[in-house]
Order: sequence, then C-alpha cells, then structure tokens
Amino acid sequence: MVRHDIEFDAEGALLRGWFYEPDPSDAPAPCVVMAHGWTSTKHMYLDRFAEVFAEAGLAVLVFDNRGWGDSEAAPGNPRHEIDPWEQIRDYQHAITYAQNRPEVDPDRIGVWGTSFSAGHAFVVAAIDRRVKAVSGQAPFISGRATYATIARVHNQLVGPEIFTADRRARAAGEPPVTMPVVGDDPGQLVGLPTPDSYAYFTHARETLDPAWPNEVTLRSLEHVYGYEPGRYLSDVTPTPLRMIVGREDGLTGGNLAASAFETAAEPKKIVFLPGGHFAAYTGDGFARASGASRDWFLEHLTR
Repeated sequence: MVRHDIEFDAEGALLRGWFYEPDPSDAPAPCVVMAHGWTSTKHMYLDRFAEVFAEAGLAVLVFDNRGWGDSEAAPGNPRHEIDPWEQIRDYQHAITYAQNRPEVDPDRIGVWGTSFSAGHAFVVAAIDRRVKAVSGQAPFISGRATYATIARVHNQLVGPEIFTADRRARAAGEPPVTMPVVGDDPGQLVGLPTPDSYAYFTHARETLDPAWPNEVTLRSLEHVYGYEPGRYLSDVTPTPLRMIVGREDGLTGGNLAASAFETAAEPKKIVFLPGGHFAAYTGDGFARASGASRDWFLEHLTR
C-alpha cells in the first residue's frame, strides 16, 4: 500500500489529503472518496478506515474539508467554519480529482462519510450519478432534530438572537464569533455538548491530531439548523446505500437514522452497532463498521 500526499483546487479553496494507490496490477481500480465529520480532521481515524479499504484493493482518496486540518479556506473566508453545501461541493471536486488520476477507474466511484459527512455522502449520492455506491456511519440526518440536542446552555435551547447579532457584526466588518467545539462547562455554548463528544475529541487531540483547534464559528452552528440530508435518502436509488448506526447514538440520533433508512429505496442495507455516536472508531465497533463498508464497496464497485 502506497499513500501519497495530494492537493487539488475546489473553486478557490486548496484542499489537501491522501491518495492510497492500488496495486499496479489492479489499476485502474475503483476509488472510495472520504471526508471527516463536523469539526474533525482526516487524522482522526480516517487513515484506519482508508487502510482497510486499500488493503482490499480499492483506491482511496481522503481529504480535509476546506478550512480544516491541512486544507485552506477560500480567500476571504474564515478557517474553522462549516457550510454543509460547500462541503458537499468539495466531495464533488474530490470525485473529479479522483476520476482524473490514471490509477482510478472513473466509472467506479464510491463515497464514504461519518457523522456530518455521512449526511453529505447521502446527498452527493442522490444528486451526483457518478457515485456508484455509498456508505455512511453514525449519520447526521436532521439539522432541526440535532440542533435541539446540541444548541443548549444550562439545558435551555439557544434562540436565534445570537446568530442575528453575529451576522450583523460580520456585515459591519467584525471578525466572526467563535466557540469551543467541546467543553465541560454547562454554562458555556459549545458545538458538541455531549459527554461522549468531549471524551472523543479530548482523546483525539491528545493522541491523533495535537493541532486540532477546538474552535468553530458560531455561524457553523446556525448552518446545522437548516441542513436536512435525510430528505435526500429517497433519491439515492438506484445507487446502493449502506447505513451504519450506533444503537445508543444520542448525538445525531440512532432512532432517527433507523427511521430515515426506511424512506430509502432498494438496494440498501443497514448495520447496527452496540454503543453510541463514536462506537465505530475503535475496538470491535471499528472492525464491524470498516468491514461493512469495505464489503459494500467490494460488492458494488468491483466487477
């Protein structure tokens, strides 16, 4: 397995990542395009998933979203801001980059996502017919439902006033308001207030990505509210869809994902993991989640 550092233009934003080259005897090979979840980076376990796919003979392209990790923001835009539709378009730019590599069969592209990017993966599969198979784990399904879980201070739902003030200040030339991604003070607004989010990102920064900033713009939280990727599930067909769900996922909602899965048409398959939102990243959960996605891509991308 050979991994190359890569970069490609996404309409003004320079995105950086890794390309896992298939064995020369297998080229041109199917390719899986992968990106990280909300406020994460590619260093947070994506290499482990990519290695599982690459060892099975798949080419793999992994990239950091614009303004995160090693990727740059577009000129004039702040780092550490998340716009789901920009990230969806960046998936499409990554697909184009992969298609233009000689090691890749351009007609056999799969898309993988996790958490927030699992929602993106489903949207991309619904709107871009270059995608021939999709797999999403711990998927973000509904902005309104998730917002009710995460946008809280002292268990009180945060209203729109803070977003209005931020927008007006930014229009007047002030820098964007930022907030921590995680924290342990219930009186402070953070992006992901659940205990398992705090444990996951604290561990990930200590062991995987010491440069992770624990910072995200306030507007990124506002963008969560209006994003409803679950509504695209019925349009993914005829692209084969795999969904991997933590039964006790209290962040994006395991029950919500299971219900949304029912709206998708065949071909589709769902896998349930014991545990919460982050169960797929380590231990037996990782083995089951990575194996389920690998097998799905091998079934539907190889011939």
